[in-house]
Parts: sequence; structure tokens; C-alpha cells
Amino acid sequence: MPRFLVVLDVDSTLIENEVIELLAAEAGSLSEVEDITFKAMNGELDFEESLRARVHTLAGLKESVFAEVGTHVTVTRGVPELIDGVRGAGGRVGVVSGGFHEILDPIADELGLDYWRANRLQVVDGVLTGGLTGPIIDAEAKATTLREWAAESSIPLSNTVAVGDGANDLTMMAIAGLAIGFDAKAPVRDLAGVLIDDRDLSQVLPLLGLRG
Repeated sequence: MPRFLVVLDVDSTLIENEVIELLAAEAGSLSEVEDITFKAMNGELDFEESLRARVHTLAGLKESVFAEVGTHVTVTRGVPELIDGVRGAGGRVGVVSGGFHEILDPIADELGLDYWRANRLQVVDGVLTGGLTGPIIDAEAKATTLREWAAESSIPLSNTVAVGDGANDLTMMAIAGLAIGFDAKAPVRDLAGVLIDDRDLSQVLPLLGLRG
């Protein structure tokens, strides 16, 4: 049985939420952030530019907001089954996100993911500054991450699977053996190898021959 590396986007893929919007709701900037998010997901804005603009609106939030927002995050249906199926076949599952480690870390721990990577929000004296720290996880970084994890897992790119929904996922999807658009926005619908419109990630398993 072949081993696979499955790499998923996080916001609106691994989880049902857009975390930046949950944070923006706490900051009172939800309307502004929703508009920027929509344009970025459809490829109308540069991702890093849009990310920095959205994060800027979070300045002044207390660090305790991460725990509060975390209670509102819902894992997408079928995620545990997908992880169990891939790992049961000797494969690995990772997620790479334009979102934030502060929210992703406890989710990834609970799910037992093999890999995860995301952006980090800058916090000084317990307060968000409205900035970011460390490398930006954009489209190129997602593709680089998939390559890195495949090499580390000794899994050829032909046995990698990229699952995403927005323009920031396209570069990663272009190098994967199988590109799956999950409830995808227009740019992804045009370029994905397979589309899944029912929000159940266990549907990835039959595409890999892991469940008939």
C-alpha cells in the first residue's frame, strides 16, 4: 500500500472558521477584515499585503483573546477519519496555514498531526501589536513546506496530496501529486485536479484508495 503525505490548508479547510475573522470580531474590525479576506482568497490582493493589513486591525487586543477565540473553532467533519486513514497506511498528515500558530497549536496537538506551520502574531507585554513575527507563510512558503515535509518523510512528490480552497494554496497544489479543491473558491476550482464540495474531509480517503 502506498504511503501518502497529505497537506491541508487550515482556515475553511481543516477548520470551519476563518481565524482572522474571529480575532477581528473581538477587535471590532470584522467588516473591514471580511472584505480584505474575500479579495485575498479570490486572488485579487497580494497575500502578504492583505495579511498585514488585516493583522494591523488587531492591535491592542490582549493575549488572552487566543483562548477565547479557540473556543469558537470547529474542526471540519471527517478530519479525524482522514488522519487515522492516512496514518494507518503509514502516511503522514500536515497542515500549513496563512493563519496563526497561537490558535493552530492546540488544535494540531489534539488531532495528533505530524506537521504544522503557520504565521505568528507579535505580542508585547501581553498585548497584540498589530504586527507579525518570523517568516510569512504565503503561497511560496506553503509549496516549500510541502516539499520539505515530503523529503523528511521519504515520500515522493507524486504521493503528496494538497488540499485547499483559496488562491494562497495554488502554488502548493501545483507541485503535489494530487490537488484537491475543498469547497473551493473560483481560482482553485479552475485548477484543482479534484473538487470536493461536501464539507467532509474523509472523502479524501477513497481518492487515495484507502477506503473503497
